[in-house]
Amino acid sequence: MEKKKKFSLRLLGNDLRKYSDAYILVIPVIIFYLLFCYKPMYGILIAFKDFSPAAGIWGSDWTSGHGFQHFIDFFQSYYFTRILKNTLVVSLTSILFGFPAPVILALLLNEIRNEKFKRVTQTISYMPHFISLVVVCSMIKMFTSDKGFVTYLLSLVGGPEVSLLTKPQYFVPVYVLSGIWQEIGWGAIIYLAALSGIDQDLYEAARIDGAGRWKQTLHVTLPGISGTIIIMLLMRMGNVMNVGFEKIILLYNDGIYETADVISTFVYRKGLLDFQWSYSAAVGIFNSVINFIVVIVFNRISRKFGEVSLW
Repeated sequence: MEKKKKFSLRLLGNDLRKYSDAYILVIPVIIFYLLFCYKPMYGILIAFKDFSPAAGIWGSDWTSGHGFQHFIDFFQSYYFTRILKNTLVVSLTSILFGFPAPVILALLLNEIRNEKFKRVTQTISYMPHFISLVVVCSMIKMFTSDKGFVTYLLSLVGGPEVSLLTKPQYFVPVYVLSGIWQEIGWGAIIYLAALSGIDQDLYEAARIDGAGRWKQTLHVTLPGISGTIIIMLLMRMGNVMNVGFEKIILLYNDGIYETADVISTFVYRKGLLDFQWSYSAAVGIFNSVINFIVVIVFNRISRKFGEVSLW
């Protein structure tokens, strides 16, 4: 065992000398993660304490319930069920409709033979990704107001002529559809890159066997990018509880809290507006733990049945 350890250390030393330039280049990345990702993690202690800025993290008293009082209060509160349900509804709906959208767009763009039209279409589709979120939310509010363009179109097919963001039942559709519009083109870039790596001889063999474009898509294209799709889905599932609070905060109001209030916005309100730092930290830790469990479970399932995983 000791011999193997010495061999590993010697191998590492040889590798460091051989690829010293590469290791030097990675030093800033390591420092960044140590300073901004790992060092701040000691701050999670405030979730188990009655944090006071004057006393500091170490000087603040531990809460009752062996330090878990804030977690207990959250689980027993009226908001727990509501915000957990809203978070899952918004996130899973976004995944259900938003995740396949870039894949479908990439497949459609891959079928276009006019390169100029293809480039123009792709450029137009990913332009919304670069628009400021504040501007996007302003546009959404304007288009979904009682006199907005979207509201007018819906009224033509029997929809209500009211501001959609004042009705709780319309928040999730507005959020999800606007998210698809924002990210569909940008997300398609990854799948277009994966499509370019498929061996063209496979298409030729499929054509010889009499397969049309649809059969080629099913039996060549989709299997060729299935690994990329699974990896992207795993990464998306790892953030299933992280619904972007910036967009929701810019869109929601008191009248639609019952469907728009999610864990991230709840943490924002409790921590920054109500100054309940320890309580909000406890909610944030609960959120992170659930995300961690979800990504572990889905990664194991993917590795077992699809032989593709993050690690």
